[in-house]
Amino acid sequence: MLQQIEGSAAVARAVALCRPEVIAAYPITPQTHIVEGLGEMVKRGEVGRCVFLNVESEFGAMSACIGASAAGARAYTATSSQGMLFMMEAVYNASGLGLPIVMTVGNRAIGPPINIWNDWSDAMSARDAAWIQLYVEDNQQAVDVHIQAFRLAEAVSLPVMVCMDGFVLTHAYTRVDVPDQTLVDDFVPPFEPRQILDPAAPVTMGAMVGPEAFTEVRFLAHFKQLEALQIIPQQAAEFAQAFGRDSGGLVRSFEAEGKETVVVTMGSVIGTMKPVLREMREAGTSIGALTLRTFRPLPREALRAALGEAERVIVFEKSLATGMGGMLAENVRLALSGLPVRVHSVIGGLGGRPITRENLRRMLDKGVRDQLEEPHFHDVRMDVVEREMQRLRSTARPGPSAESILRDVGLGVPGRGF
Repeated sequence: MLQQIEGSAAVARAVALCRPEVIAAYPITPQTHIVEGLGEMVKRGEVGRCVFLNVESEFGAMSACIGASAAGARAYTATSSQGMLFMMEAVYNASGLGLPIVMTVGNRAIGPPINIWNDWSDAMSARDAAWIQLYVEDNQQAVDVHIQAFRLAEAVSLPVMVCMDGFVLTHAYTRVDVPDQTLVDDFVPPFEPRQILDPAAPVTMGAMVGPEAFTEVRFLAHFKQLEALQIIPQQAAEFAQAFGRDSGGLVRSFEAEGKETVVVTMGSVIGTMKPVLREMREAGTSIGALTLRTFRPLPREALRAALGEAERVIVFEKSLATGMGGMLAENVRLALSGLPVRVHSVIGGLGGRPITRENLRRMLDKGVRDQLEEPHFHDVRMDVVEREMQRLRSTARPGPSAESILRDVGLGVPGRGF
């Protein structure tokens, strides 16, 4: 049914349609509306026999999901930013134990400095935690991919993280087709755990593993991720047939075929980028775009097939590995190794910095001429950075740079007119 609905509310309804049996929740902006909506639905008895657990922390939320999943229940939670860091030990445990938990990440910057706005810092901090990571472009895709995530997690017995840009999607009101229960029931079968704690057939989960077996256990996690590369497109095709729309999969092309320049990105950025690319094509520039819907496992063969004939690839990402550059860009470079393709890394939108059509056009005009420095920090104010660097060099006790830069850009600091 088509509805004008907030992204978080739409995700809550999609999760409820998948009949979770345990939801463990701890609020943190910008994912809070999702678990609030689910809590209200559980209280009204709209989510079957689901148990909603108000836990004491994000670590508690993931720990409760681990226990529930190990006991044979379909489990769900959500988090953002520092909440992801707080639960990180349990995040690794969930994947290491092969438990099919589904978690929404309302992507938000990790501080310091304190910032509640969107970038991909949180999900990228868990990129090597052996969770499947799926990124969505809009709120319709957020609904559809959550439905696929439960089926995928249970097919490979691995946890799945659905990443949606905080505020940009979680708090946006858009038209979304929320499917009916019968359709979802046909697509997501009842949970049949591949491993379970059962007193009648006792097993050990989380045993100590020494050097003699650790490599093989970790390789198995890698193998299961690669197995998912075959299952994800199959399930996306089945979803399209059942629900009547393309949603999910490994990658999506926006007129990337045969273009000299291809922009690679993830998440909602493509919504702003598409009209800019259209204008550039109309002006005679050979340019298209490719979005990664699946970041973990990295679809290397799909990337090589889609980008192998391009002259240059411009990777635009909302994440930064300090001291190195763009994490998505390095993954794309690895996937394209051996091919004669130039890869440019562009880092933008950090901490919610606006990504506009105008500043995208300026960057892409430089990119198609191979004039981007490596890595390129999109829309960074170098005059502000240079003044702060000079202050740090010339002052014995310079104090926090965050406060100084806020004053420099005219916003003041907390307690001093902020």
